[in-house]
Amino acid sequence: METRHRPAARIVCLDRGERVLLLHWQDPADGSRLWEPPGGGIDPGETPLQAARRELVEETGLDPAAVGERFVDVERDVRWNGKRFVGEEQFFLARFDADRPVLARAGLLPDEQVNLQDHVWVAPGDLAALPDRLEPPGLAAVIAALAPGSAWT
Repeated sequence: METRHRPAARIVCLDRGERVLLLHWQDPADGSRLWEPPGGGIDPGETPLQAARRELVEETGLDPAAVGERFVDVERDVRWNGKRFVGEEQFFLARFDADRPVLARAGLLPDEQVNLQDHVWVAPGDLAALPDRLEPPGLAAVIAALAPGSAWT
């Protein structure tokens, strides 16, 4: 299996009830499924923050201004589409005043339209009950680091 490092940024979105937004993807190579926060690759000339804000709009339609500048580095090791992606990614925090803000899929690329199965807003105690794997596996600790004093700590 080919191993790559792709610079990427992700966004931990928390709603008014401290629920985190997770996207449910189906791997086009093997059909496996995973849950992870919105995000993706950093384009040439783009900062991680710019990429996080762009990806948030593309994948969810949510307000990019909600993404704060603070981030935590997260070591990733993810298999997707027949490749293994390793390396650090920057995770940013975005807070929303509404309960479970409505998402829009208009910014998704054609393959993302097919591979994105669903989304959920998950409460802190419910991560372990999700079917399929969670990426990154230590997401609760990432959220706690980004949102000290929240329900995740």
